[in-house]
Amino acid sequence: MTNKDFFAALEDLEKEKGIPQEVFMEALSNALVSACKKQYAGAASRVDIRLNPEKGTIDFFTVKTVVEEVLDRETEISLADAQAIKKSYKIGDTVTEKFVPKDFTRIAAQTAKQVILQKIHETERDSAMNEFSNKEGELLVGIIRKIDAKNVYVELGKGQVEGLMLPSDQVPGEKYNVNDKIKVFVKRVKSGFRGAQVLVSRSAPGLVRKLFEEEVPEIKQGTVVIKEISREAGARTKMAIWSEDERVDAIGACVGNKGARVNAVVEELRGEKIDIIPWSENPLEFIAKALSPAKVISVTQLEGDKSAMVVVPDDKLSLAIGKDGQNARLAVRLTGWKIDVKSKSAAEKLGFIAEETEE
Repeated sequence: MTNKDFFAALEDLEKEKGIPQEVFMEALSNALVSACKKQYAGAASRVDIRLNPEKGTIDFFTVKTVVEEVLDRETEISLADAQAIKKSYKIGDTVTEKFVPKDFTRIAAQTAKQVILQKIHETERDSAMNEFSNKEGELLVGIIRKIDAKNVYVELGKGQVEGLMLPSDQVPGEKYNVNDKIKVFVKRVKSGFRGAQVLVSRSAPGLVRKLFEEEVPEIKQGTVVIKEISREAGARTKMAIWSEDERVDAIGACVGNKGARVNAVVEELRGEKIDIIPWSENPLEFIAKALSPAKVISVTQLEGDKSAMVVVPDDKLSLAIGKDGQNARLAVRLTGWKIDVKSKSAAEKLGFIAEETEE
């Protein structure tokens, strides 16, 4: 069987896709054995296929074991018959004989083709997986290619990798349209049936972190550190920051000249509110800041593990708690403390004496 065009095509595929020709050769050999299994039944398990790219040949050989008594003519040969071929054969040796599969049908050939294509697909998938395996936690730009009833599918890289955005990773109120460019946060990379699949998110707090890294050089350089982020996507984010250099104003760096930096992030998040809060190693002070924009009169640690009572002016209670409790809820997530917010008048009625908190 001669097919120089086939081997020439393998060389072209190696140049085009960067897949070594040996990979295709192994795939072809396996594919032809698979095709033989369909065409020649039991004999196929003892077929040896040899490929020679230089000569452009594909040769088939039957493989039989030399035995004293033949029980399976498809896989065994008697010692006498083997020695008729070559006198040096002995019991236990294997005898190979070249044959031409004249009735190697189109179906068998199609089987070989399918296995080769599958190998190409697997190799491309593995290559894509290697490329994206270190992208977890990164910010990528993709193009929305498909939207079904629940999921959004984003094309990443050179189109070899599909990003999947599940409903839980979508932002309530955001509109997603096919062919739109979109920035996404990479949550996890996994290998799926259709190839490398990347789970991406628009709702993860990590998206906010990466957007600020893009906009604020001081964060990227490590001078300003994002300590914690709590987020309710589409509504509000609280971000605690700290400056490693006392000469650098962490909040000023994140806000930027005339608010340019924080506004760029807000625009990407399509209007989501962002509270930038100075982190403090003093937990009570941190709690007071976390309830921004509400003014806090005092914060007192209560009995029990990481629990505090916060007192605010009467007219600031609703601001401190926030709509549907959102502001207080985000402060709890940001600080890791249980927070009980009371108005000044309610605290006085309870006989609660607050410890003043410095602003």
